[in-house]
Amino acid sequence: MALLNILRYPDPRLHKVAKPVTEFGTERLRRLVADMADTMYDAPGVGLAATQVDVHERVIVIDVTDSHDGLIVFINPEITWASEEKQVYDEGCLSVPGIYDGVERPSRVKVRAHDADGKEFELEADGLLAVCIQHEMDHLMGKVFVEYLSPLKRNRIKAKLLKEERGLEREAAQRSSGRR
Repeated sequence: MALLNILRYPDPRLHKVAKPVTEFGTERLRRLVADMADTMYDAPGVGLAATQVDVHERVIVIDVTDSHDGLIVFINPEITWASEEKQVYDEGCLSVPGIYDGVERPSRVKVRAHDADGKEFELEADGLLAVCIQHEMDHLMGKVFVEYLSPLKRNRIKAKLLKEERGLEREAAQRSSGRR
């Protein structure tokens, strides 16, 4: 399968709201899910939303296992219940590489979604899986986890990532011109 390009914060495409998937069981959808899973594992990460690879459809892949054998595909996910109890987790994001910070979220959630064939399922999650589901669903709504942080932290992160991006672009330009 193909590895997809992961958008980096503060790319404005990360703020697009994803549209529901209307056709299930198609080769295009199966390829998207497989490519997203390969991209997530290669990154490496535990979750990836289609928004992060510039596909603005409500598709998420998650695998919180160490053995990479627990892939869950959520298409058109909806949280149907969230616990009043909250928990702070240090979150990271493939679109915000190298940045981790605490985000408070409900500690347990119930989610209803479809698999790639369109079969509906419900799942109750806690711990890392609950955090990951909420984090990835935020992406589908155009929200990145750094938006939970203070404006000062968010601006520092944005400046750091933009500086890194300029450095990468400069290196690429030097390589293509034969200089190093």
